[in-house]
Amino acid sequence: MQPSTADFDAFYQASARRVVLYLYAVCGDLADAQDLAQEAYARAWQHWPKVSGYDNPEGWVRAAGWRLAANRWRGLRRRWAAQARMGPPEPAAASPSPDRVAVVAALQQLPAAQRQAVALHYLFDMSVSDIVLHTGAPAGTVKARLSRARTALAELLGEHPQEVNDVASRS
Repeated sequence: MQPSTADFDAFYQASARRVVLYLYAVCGDLADAQDLAQEAYARAWQHWPKVSGYDNPEGWVRAAGWRLAANRWRGLRRRWAAQARMGPPEPAAASPSPDRVAVVAALQQLPAAQRQAVALHYLFDMSVSDIVLHTGAPAGTVKARLSRARTALAELLGEHPQEVNDVASRS
């Protein structure tokens, strides 16, 4: 006889509380225990035709939950070891600089094609020929987009457009 969804539902209703309590004892955090139990039951459901035939399907779920908890601990240990080798992460800046905010706001005012050309050229350091390959636009179009974008950004940021184009053409 093939096990049914109703069989799994009944199994879950009868055993979930005990499995969560067991995993809570294992990991010491109720939310983690609930997450681990949910994942263990999801795995049991994936293999329910096989698991339902075991003498103790609840034992299988408890063992799956234990393995999931152990994998989390291993991951934490690896992160701690990496942090010990590399030192603590750099503190995040409290907020972006006013210049960054201004540049992002100005970029958002550009047409999408110009914004794409600027991002590929200046952020990904792509040449005009690389941008042509990436976008499929002709080289003249890419050059025009970059030039127009530089002029528009200069105006939006209060720069002199010719100076910006001169500096950009040297880079």
